[in-house]
Amino acid sequence: MLWLVASAALAGEPAPTEPPADPPAEPEIVITGAFQRDQRDSASPVSVIIGAELERELRPQIGESLARQPGVSASSFGPNASRPILRGLGGERVRVLTDGIGAFDVSNTSADHAVAIDPLLAERVEVLRGPASLRFGSSAIGGVVNVTDLRIPTEVPDGVFAGQARAGFATAADARSAGAYVSVRLSDKLVLSGGGSATDTDDLRVGGPLLSAPLRAQARANADPEIRALAELAGRLPNSGSKTRTASLGAALIDERGDLGVAVTRYESSYGLPIRFNLTPGAKQEAVSIDGQQWRADLRASVALGDGLLERLSLRAGYADYSHVEREADGGVGTLFANEGIEARTELRQRKQGGWQGVSGVQYFARDFLAVGTEAFVPPNVTEQFGLFTLQELELGPVRFEAGGRIERTAIVSQSIGFDRSFTARSIAAGAFVTAAKGVKFGLNLSSTARAPSAEELLADGPHVGTQSYEIGNPNFGIERAKGVELVARLGDGRWRLDASAYRTRFSGYIYEYETGAVIDQLPVFQFEQGDATYRGFEVEAKATLIEGPVEVAADALVDAVEATIDGFGPAPRIPPLRYGGGVEARGDRWGARVEGERTTRQTRTTGFESATPGFTLVNLSGDWKPWAGRDLRFALSVANLFDVEARRHASFLKDYAPLAGRDIRIGMSARF
Repeated sequence: MLWLVASAALAGEPAPTEPPADPPAEPEIVITGAFQRDQRDSASPVSVIIGAELERELRPQIGESLARQPGVSASSFGPNASRPILRGLGGERVRVLTDGIGAFDVSNTSADHAVAIDPLLAERVEVLRGPASLRFGSSAIGGVVNVTDLRIPTEVPDGVFAGQARAGFATAADARSAGAYVSVRLSDKLVLSGGGSATDTDDLRVGGPLLSAPLRAQARANADPEIRALAELAGRLPNSGSKTRTASLGAALIDERGDLGVAVTRYESSYGLPIRFNLTPGAKQEAVSIDGQQWRADLRASVALGDGLLERLSLRAGYADYSHVEREADGGVGTLFANEGIEARTELRQRKQGGWQGVSGVQYFARDFLAVGTEAFVPPNVTEQFGLFTLQELELGPVRFEAGGRIERTAIVSQSIGFDRSFTARSIAAGAFVTAAKGVKFGLNLSSTARAPSAEELLADGPHVGTQSYEIGNPNFGIERAKGVELVARLGDGRWRLDASAYRTRFSGYIYEYETGAVIDQLPVFQFEQGDATYRGFEVEAKATLIEGPVEVAADALVDAVEATIDGFGPAPRIPPLRYGGGVEARGDRWGARVEGERTTRQTRTTGFESATPGFTLVNLSGDWKPWAGRDLRFALSVANLFDVEARRHASFLKDYAPLAGRDIRIGMSARF
């Protein structure tokens, strides 16, 4: 098949190229879904972060970069490890991708492990839910986050060179960052690209005291003066600095009949984990740091198939070798985590005939995981998945029907303990999207999805210092299933719009952790369990143009909430509370300015092992300026958490020990050429 794609890429006349533009020319076009379309024409909620918004929201970890999107929170295990949480779901239920392929890290294994994706190099980020997520595997049961970049060129530059660059400084962590990619036109069809990034941060300055109010009261009541002193800790978050480096080299053959591109990437990251202060007299305060690295190779190819029923054959594949060591305060190695992975997805796209189009494909995923050392709470294991999927769409006048199905076979083997099990998960989803009148659209989505338990959920049995727990899995778990219904409304004309969705998902065989009350190795025991659960919630976004003309002024608002209950247990742990906010933005020909506020309410629906989390209000200011018309050079200045408030995310394992950043003044530059 690679020979076929390469032949197509080398044949024919060169495709016409467009000069660089201020991206994106169409900022709301969704590219992660099966069919590219405006996000307001999607039957499911989709977020697209690009351009000035992406520059404003960029953070060292992808979870923090997306935390202000509708229905999105973050795991926030300090500033250096943060995965997205979609509608209260995270970990194994959300796939985090780079250009459609997994990150090949171990961030799904534990909240203290960073995602091996550098947002500094992102071209755009999309958050996707609904039937289209079936393309990416059963681990996308909660949704998909896809980060696209320029490692593999997608077009031939009009001139000899094309590229992009970013640089910035942020005061909260004294963060210094820079990154660039350059594409070189070697011929009418051949492009070479290369680039990289570097980010260095010091300990993060937070708003308010380090310890939460209940822990401060506990510390002050202690007879030990060293423990009492912990109640007064404030300012910098100890052991939270980081250093990240990436480098990449890619090439592509691009032709109107097909393309073939490859890239090799090196990723290195060293970061500290904020100290989870132990209030027991004489206890050791753990200051763990992580040194990680990854070699990664990526392949993207496609070929046009002529004028028949099948329009295009495409292939996306990746391989990576990732490892990190967790070091104690004295620099000694505590645990080695290693993960070798491969993923490939081949798709056949049907040519649109009348109102019918579709895409079908196969996907293979393999993961060889190893943990050695004092925190090796999961034995060595190998996971293999093979999936078949199809997504179909039919337009009948004002109604568009969408349907998808996936069957996936998962095998998990751990030879060291004699474990060998296989699972077959079947998922289907369907939706209808109706244009009732001009500016009035409604959608209904139904789904029945399934997910095989992960190796961690099945095989965990050991101390986990990062989350301060002794975790125990259950090798007898069955498949986790979810049945969901979602209603979507999109209203508005050219001057205003309102997007709203409400959903309910019923899980059977839902996998969760609870504290048993036992203690092993001086750590509380957390047992994985399986039961039934219900998630329900809503998201509403609104935007209105207040003033049109040379200077456009617009206002926007957001509110979202999710409630999750486990039958016979109570509220699910670490569920984000109700949140609402809004902003006003003015934009001229070459400048923009924005003021926004966000209120996260108090979370009191807690389990027995977590405390309530106070609400907080963040106020942010930002502005950007393009000094020259016709040139894509942008300078940005922003102030996040203007009033330096104490803010803690309920979804975080470290919420009682590590608040979010305090006042953060950020200066940035971006350029495309």
